[in-house]
Amino acid sequence: MPSTRYVLPEGEIPTHWYNVAADLDSPPPPPLNPGTGAPIGPDELAPIFPMALIGQEVSTERWVPIPDEVRDAYRLWRPTPLHRAHRLEADLGTSCRIFYKYEGVSPAGSHKPNTAVPQAFYNREEGVTRIATETGAGQWGSSLALSCQLFGLECKVYMVRASFDAKPYRKTMIATWGGECVASPSPDTNAGRAILEQMPDTPGSLGIAISEAVEDAATRDDTKYSLGSVLNHVLLHQTVIGQEAKAQLAAADAEPDVVVGCVGGGSNFAGIAFPFVADIAAGRSIRLVAAEPAACPTLTRGHYGYDFGDTAKLAPLLPMHTLGHGFVPAGIHSGGLRYHGMAPLVSHMVHTGLVEARAYHQRECFAEGVRFARSEGIIPAPEPTHALRAVREEVERAAQEGVDRTILVNLCGHGNFDMSAYEDYLAGTMVDYELPEAELEVAAAELAELPTIGA
Repeated sequence: MPSTRYVLPEGEIPTHWYNVAADLDSPPPPPLNPGTGAPIGPDELAPIFPMALIGQEVSTERWVPIPDEVRDAYRLWRPTPLHRAHRLEADLGTSCRIFYKYEGVSPAGSHKPNTAVPQAFYNREEGVTRIATETGAGQWGSSLALSCQLFGLECKVYMVRASFDAKPYRKTMIATWGGECVASPSPDTNAGRAILEQMPDTPGSLGIAISEAVEDAATRDDTKYSLGSVLNHVLLHQTVIGQEAKAQLAAADAEPDVVVGCVGGGSNFAGIAFPFVADIAAGRSIRLVAAEPAACPTLTRGHYGYDFGDTAKLAPLLPMHTLGHGFVPAGIHSGGLRYHGMAPLVSHMVHTGLVEARAYHQRECFAEGVRFARSEGIIPAPEPTHALRAVREEVERAAQEGVDRTILVNLCGHGNFDMSAYEDYLAGTMVDYELPEAELEVAAAELAELPTIGA
């Protein structure tokens, strides 16, 4: 049986973003000023973020209006389709119902424009003319370049060197949309030059790239910083995904028992999962599953405490699961999942038991990516193959328990620019990485000198 596609009318783009903070039993700890140890205030964030986004960062209002200009831009690709994966179900031999929300139909090929568009809009509204950012796999950098083009802003992207070298067409997308992209660490910033002097052959990391982008923004009057994941306002913007999915599932006469997403910084997982927290708060039984790489196991093996969001320690201290701000991950193909920390909201929800976290090796994930491509026709980006691996585990668990479940998964982007990764997998040359315990001990030593959560 072919996949069933559920598409909402254009007018059914959400009018508001959903703020999960309104439905949590307890709030996550606040970010801290690393110098004073006091909770960070709006004025301290003003040099790098526009005030509208700072307001969203600290908001506890359940619904935040989406500006009309943002909704107009969303109409370039939203609403995105929800599919019933009949062929995948048949291949897995399951009577569970599997639905996937497909965010790869955006111009950039992923979920990232859901927040890039409003961030560019709010910056323009406050008179900003240039935005600096980092990117891992290039999906965020290309999304922000697109969004800056839509709203008439300049865009500077610091791309993790491992991905800069491995994913050349993402650089071309950024340039096509008018952005400037450099490999990070770069000679363009003090942070980049310092890292290059210490480690000239480093593959880079998101922590390093964030340091460069934050420094760029903080040292120019015309520039603000933009982040593609982790922070509350970024996760807020992504909730258009889950809101649409809820309406589409209602049209399919279905409700999910399990909601699955991959996690690196937390944005696409939040987008699909957070809107269902309101249902959980209302008494529904829904499990939320976050899938991460075993080579960068932030949630499953990281420490929960305060840490810097960047390597050069320019950013505030965030309460999160972390592998340490000095962590440089192995060069796995899922560049978007190679961040040392996790969104404070997602970390808090794992810490309190609202979200389950699992880690998988990249070869077993790519096996599920190939299975999905051969059954459903779409080649997934490396990142959501982790979510597909979790879907298979959920199917196996349902069979063992003798139940049928409805599983919703976020297919957050396509893998059309990741053919070298699939080539490695199909040729049998892909390597799995196990994070040594010694690296976790290094992180523990870093964190021992920082404030602890609850202290």
